[in-house]
Amino acid sequence: MALNQQSLDFLFENRLQDSREWFLAHKKEYETLVKQPMTALSAAIGPRLLMVDDQLVIDPAVGKTVSRIRRDTRFTRDKSLYRDNLWIAYRRREEGYPPPCLYFEVFSSGMFRYGCGYYHTTPAYMEILRRRVLAGAPDWQAAQRALDGAAEFSLTGERYKRPHYPDADPVKQNWLELREVSVSAEVHDLSLLFSDRLADAVAAGLLKLAPVYRFLLATAQAAPPPRRR
Repeated sequence: MALNQQSLDFLFENRLQDSREWFLAHKKEYETLVKQPMTALSAAIGPRLLMVDDQLVIDPAVGKTVSRIRRDTRFTRDKSLYRDNLWIAYRRREEGYPPPCLYFEVFSSGMFRYGCGYYHTTPAYMEILRRRVLAGAPDWQAAQRALDGAAEFSLTGERYKRPHYPDADPVKQNWLELREVSVSAEVHDLSLLFSDRLADAVAAGLLKLAPVYRFLLATAQAAPPPRRR
């Protein structure tokens, strides 16, 4: 079963109600309209990404590759119980610094995106990434060539408000000014989102990012692990 307009409507209404009682009363709709399509999509995409990294966790299950709809509010001021976006993320099991992930994310608005990178990175990680970019590391060059050949993707993430590397080569500067790093394609196409073509399109796009993933992974392996809260 594919995602459909009812899936998006559920995400919107559940977030609007933000009630455990409402969610439990409509849990069957969640299972049918949201959980089943997302786990099916994860199962369709995951095995293909083993070509990028055969150590990726690809289990098509909530809590494994598919996000939970209930938010973790322990470390945030926003105490809303439920989210109106869901994602699928493929990454290695943590060893040292958290590894990058390949991901797909859908919002109740119908916009979806997919790509490679981090939700948050530490300053120590970004400092090592910048050193490797400045040195012209071969795996960074491969990552940049991959981006040059995939116009649908762009470097995203928070940037410095004032340039820190104003004299750098513009291509390198695009990386150096990032405070956190990810690469994503943003899509507004409900006909694709609701179709059986979605898994093929997302998997094909993520495979293009193999060199980007490998560059970010090598940088993670060189970075000190972040301090635990």
